[in-house]
Amino acid sequence: MAGSQTTGITEKRGRFGRMRVLRSAVLLGLCVCALRCAEGTKLSNIVLILTDDQDVVLGGMVSVERTRWLSVSMGSLSLDCFTVTPLCCPSRSSVLSGKYPHNHGVRNNSLNGNCSSADWQRTQEPQAFPVYLQKRSYQTFFAGKYLNQYGKPQAGGVSHVPPGWHQWHGLVGNSQYYNYTLSVNGKEEKHGDQYKTDYLTDLIVDRSLRFLDQRRYPFFMMLAPPAPHSPWTSAPQYQNTFGNIKAPRDGSFNKPGGKDKHWLLRQPHNPMTNSSINFLDNAFRRRWQTLLSVDDLVEKVVQKLEDLKQLNDTYIFYTSDHGYHTGQFSLPIDKRQLYEFDIRVPLLVRGPGIKPKQTLQAPVLNIDLGPTFLDIAGVNVSQTPMDGQSFLPFMAPSLRNGSVRPYFLVEHTGEGHSDQDPACPSLGPGLSQCFPDCVCEDAFNNTYACVRTLSDYNLQYCEFADSESFVEVYNLTSDPHQLENVVKKVDPTLLQTMNQRLIKLQSCLGESCRVYKQ
Repeated sequence: MAGSQTTGITEKRGRFGRMRVLRSAVLLGLCVCALRCAEGTKLSNIVLILTDDQDVVLGGMVSVERTRWLSVSMGSLSLDCFTVTPLCCPSRSSVLSGKYPHNHGVRNNSLNGNCSSADWQRTQEPQAFPVYLQKRSYQTFFAGKYLNQYGKPQAGGVSHVPPGWHQWHGLVGNSQYYNYTLSVNGKEEKHGDQYKTDYLTDLIVDRSLRFLDQRRYPFFMMLAPPAPHSPWTSAPQYQNTFGNIKAPRDGSFNKPGGKDKHWLLRQPHNPMTNSSINFLDNAFRRRWQTLLSVDDLVEKVVQKLEDLKQLNDTYIFYTSDHGYHTGQFSLPIDKRQLYEFDIRVPLLVRGPGIKPKQTLQAPVLNIDLGPTFLDIAGVNVSQTPMDGQSFLPFMAPSLRNGSVRPYFLVEHTGEGHSDQDPACPSLGPGLSQCFPDCVCEDAFNNTYACVRTLSDYNLQYCEFADSESFVEVYNLTSDPHQLENVVKKVDPTLLQTMNQRLIKLQSCLGESCRVYKQ
């Protein structure tokens, strides 16, 4: 795995020699699953740091060394954290609403796909978790990327500020590092290409620290930096870092999809051309470079909370909207796929009552974040329309009887051009996201729904909505890299069980989505 590449990191980052040792109260506890609210009536503060396209399977957390250092001394790591859909706008909509995509209706990153559309604003934003927190007297602050179409004229323009936010610094459109527009409490604010005033990750830090200096408690802050999303523009001081780093070569890297995988995985060139490999290696290195500024963000926020004597009363969550791949099954770069590298995400948590070095062997989803925030704030989650469930009980010693989710849903609606992708017109209609050598990462028939289970079986079962009625099944205990589709080898009774679970989840709503196992 990518952990073998850490040897080149420290020598490239002399700044760690200057790292001051924060006392134990400052340490950011690391855990992928559960937490505990402080006893008593005082409401805890909450900080959510949501990165863009940061994986955990392929070493996406390796470069944020300071964040991990702040984390590991008082926390624990579990890898069982997933997004319910591996694409930016649908995933972020799931974080905000606490709902599966089939319930919030966001299908892709386009306005036609319901991303930040008038329908989303009318039906989903009024039920998003910030609205509930504001009603509980939380001071709420947002800075960074919201939804891919946010702020566009067809989406209400910069004057639209989603309900639930006291202070709003929302990026117009998709991730950028320079030359972007913000909506600052509904007013347009344009930025150029000067590092000191415009680099978006650092601007988010500066404005969040200014908000914290106002000393209004309890508070909720959501910080959504652009990293490590393309165009992968790092801060000037980090542009020469990780010069020899390459994407991990193990697992499914540069492996053919094979005839037992869906059509989209059968079309990449294998082995990959040198141009594709150089392209993805460059992307991998630059992604890590952009994350160094996120590493700075984490430390500065933690230090400010310590200076204000608020750290012990604050939960800090660090996660991503979905994973990412660089060369797996010969797909150069992107997300959108059903495999572990695209659906697993990092989740780091520290806060009141979290004991050190704990590991939770139960899946947590990004739709569980909102319910967990509400649980911390004392809101009865069962009275909300959310599909997710709070994972607050799992880490609290007094609440160990929390119900484990035995299986869950992952869904994606494929997107393609009605005629042809402009980058590769020779391939015909129905494809999109075509990268070097005309390898395409998405298509209309890349529409699937999966059941992922970890409790009774370490299994993934996926059905595609296409003319092939394709099914993929993976035993992740014996095949963690999902190299072999075992649909023809699995007991038909088990396949029937997984199919019935899938049917149930695809029509679930609210409480019926919360599948429990004591």
